[in-house]
Amino acid sequence: MNSNGRKKLAGVMGWPIKHSLSPRLHGFWLRKHNINGAYLPLPIAPNSLDHALRALPRLGYCGVNLTLPHKEAALSILDQVDDVARRIGAVNTVFVSRDGSLQGTNTDGLGFIENIRTNAATWSASEGPAVVLGAGGSARAVVAGLVDSGCREIILVNRTRRKAETLARHIGGPITVRSWSERHEALTSATLLVNTTTLGMSAQPPLDVDLTGLPSAAIVTDLVYTPLETQLLSEARNRGNPVVDGLGMLLYQAVPGFEGWFGIRPKVTSALRAHMLQDP
Repeated sequence: MNSNGRKKLAGVMGWPIKHSLSPRLHGFWLRKHNINGAYLPLPIAPNSLDHALRALPRLGYCGVNLTLPHKEAALSILDQVDDVARRIGAVNTVFVSRDGSLQGTNTDGLGFIENIRTNAATWSASEGPAVVLGAGGSARAVVAGLVDSGCREIILVNRTRRKAETLARHIGGPITVRSWSERHEALTSATLLVNTTTLGMSAQPPLDVDLTGLPSAAIVTDLVYTPLETQLLSEARNRGNPVVDGLGMLLYQAVPGFEGWFGIRPKVTSALRAHMLQDP
């Protein structure tokens, strides 16, 4: 164990927080690299977020991740928020600077793109449209990531069209909004299909999407990872489409934060995936 200096601290703030997989994830990397540090779950009520964030420098924290319901609220609390987080409209990673100021970013879009590039080597952002289902916070990160990766066409489909139109205006780029009733037809020329909704998640209603018109070479990915193989991924796999599960996005989005807090850039490996899939 590295014994130089005091223990480095980071964590994840949420309300509730006991469901978070981030302590398991970062704990794996801390042990692997023999770092004298800890990554802790921090249950912070919404009305306490300002005080909790401001206390980080005094408590010796290097930074934190933010999860629901804090990602948007942090935008008005932190001392500096980068352009990526501003565009997405949410912060998921906070760094404590040497002067005690709080810097925020969002790594979700980066995590999404890295997961696709690693697990679907045939995908190219410049070839054909990406169809994104949903217009919530996860969709904002995915769409921003696709735009920044050079995607030439993004078809955004949401149950509430107005929400999708608002997202498209805020992110900017080559985004076309389609109504939920057009979701089946929107797939006919897709090279990438992304489900960012909670539909298909355990204890949630199923995702009703007909894949008949989806090209067989199109990559299908679901941000849901409970279950790891959603109905969407199962149906896509059975018809021959390459699929990418949602766990990788969680793993890759964590890399920049860990590097910034603990000074080592960790790798996403098969051993890490196996560890994350073990029963607690």
